[in-house]
Amino acid sequence: MPHFPAPIHLAAILSLSLAVICVVTIALDVWRHPPNMAVMAVVWPLTALFGSVLWLAIYYRWGRSTRQDNDDPFAVSILKGASHCGAGCTLGDIVVEGIALALPSIALWFGYGTLFSTRMFALWIPDFLLAFLFGIGFQYWSIVPMRHLSPSDGLKAAVKADILSISAWQVGMYGGMALIQFLWFQRLFGGLATADQPEFWFAMQIAMLAGFCTSYPMNWLLVRTGVKEAM
Repeated sequence: MPHFPAPIHLAAILSLSLAVICVVTIALDVWRHPPNMAVMAVVWPLTALFGSVLWLAIYYRWGRSTRQDNDDPFAVSILKGASHCGAGCTLGDIVVEGIALALPSIALWFGYGTLFSTRMFALWIPDFLLAFLFGIGFQYWSIVPMRHLSPSDGLKAAVKADILSISAWQVGMYGGMALIQFLWFQRLFGGLATADQPEFWFAMQIAMLAGFCTSYPMNWLLVRTGVKEAM
């Protein structure tokens, strides 16, 4: 386990603390002012875990149910759709990394020590699977009310809409996390950050923003081609 310099450790703690404040702020607001699309009451707070102040500002400008102008620009509707992916990936990562802390042997189940020499790579498998399941769930509860679909048709539509957008998000997130861990943490500080260190989750915040950047154009394409609904 690497020892990080005090400035980086402090920056990580401050960044995570600020994100938690943003999460609580949004959560309290959606409790007082429930969004028209119920699933966004969960999506908006989750996205603030990585988006922090930026996503708090986006929520108050375009997500709050009390705003008078509900005619969002197309680019904003794509941002909301990509946020579904981010919420699913965020929740999946938190659950998997939390389980892995409580049950370290879980990494062995996914090939650590056999297929993968790095524990992080092995945990990316359940990360992706759970992120995909959560993302499908969020998409399902968005599509069904909008299209008035049956449960089976809603599930098919959700899978079709999210398989590429979730994959695009994970490509950016995994790539960002790998760059931070190997080219920054390991090279400069002698090892990879682990989930019991704030630096790991600080890196995850940055990597999630990279995931948003790779998922956004995919969501744009999916909406333009009619595969996914504009939010």
